[in-house]
Amino acid sequence: MSLLHVRDLSVIANNAGRDVTLVDRVSFDLAEGEILGLVGESGSGKTMACRGLMRLLPRPLCASKAARFGWPARTCCHSMKPACAPVRGGQLGMIFQNPSSHLDPLMRIGEPDRRRAFRLHQGASKKDARLQAIDVLRQVGIPDPKARVDNYPHEFSGGMRQRAMIAVALGCNPKVLIADEPTTALDVTVQAQILRLLLQLRDQRGLSIIMITHDLGVVAQTCDAIAVMYAGRLCEHGSKYELLAHPQHPYTAGLIDCQPAHSSGHALLRTIPGQPPLLDALPGGCRFSPRCPQVGALCTEVLPQGTRVACHYPLGAQP
Repeated sequence: MSLLHVRDLSVIANNAGRDVTLVDRVSFDLAEGEILGLVGESGSGKTMACRGLMRLLPRPLCASKAARFGWPARTCCHSMKPACAPVRGGQLGMIFQNPSSHLDPLMRIGEPDRRRAFRLHQGASKKDARLQAIDVLRQVGIPDPKARVDNYPHEFSGGMRQRAMIAVALGCNPKVLIADEPTTALDVTVQAQILRLLLQLRDQRGLSIIMITHDLGVVAQTCDAIAVMYAGRLCEHGSKYELLAHPQHPYTAGLIDCQPAHSSGHALLRTIPGQPPLLDALPGGCRFSPRCPQVGALCTEVLPQGTRVACHYPLGAQP
């Protein structure tokens, strides 16, 4: 059963009196216990879409349409209204890309302001909120959490800060966890530990996870489904095994080809020629058409639509 339904999510910014669409009508479903990999080049709109879903955008940006959670459905409203408060934190949690910039350096990990979420969403007393904070630090693998709850972020290593960020996101038992590049800037060993932790939490809590990443290796290890974004739009969406083995969108195939080969040799690393378009100067028709190796007659005229693959000439078809 689908736990999260996102339909026509758009993020629009006003630039010097002109509306610029940063995320364009993104739709997907997330099942209970499912991990969805949201992949694409930097600037493709992955983080912006999820911040729009969380209603964490600054005032000049506008997230349109709504998301529905669980059964019976609960809707997160169009704007930053009090009705969204039970959803954000209580239903949706988010791990941000750089914990050092999202953990206040002047606030202890277990500061009362952090524990306020336990009181807001669960009605816990101050004492119970502190005990819950200690317990969630223990769940994410922080050693000696009773003492560490009073540490400052600078007293934690990079991996420990990421675990603390995960603990903050999990504090109110959300149903859906958004992980924005959770292994960025971590060494390989710590990356593996964080990914194992997320999988364990999924199994123990029944979490659904949206994994934002550009690393297809991480996607192959952890995800059940993949959604590929390009220039603010979803271009392909499907199960991990189907999409990695038989990509239908040329951009998806290009991303897979860009992965370093494991076999020995001296071949050059493959790349996708060109650059992603500027969002305020998009090409006509398909946004990938200037870089597509099999562009056809419709590609420069009509914007492709589709839930599985948004392409006029999917791989295997003749343009």
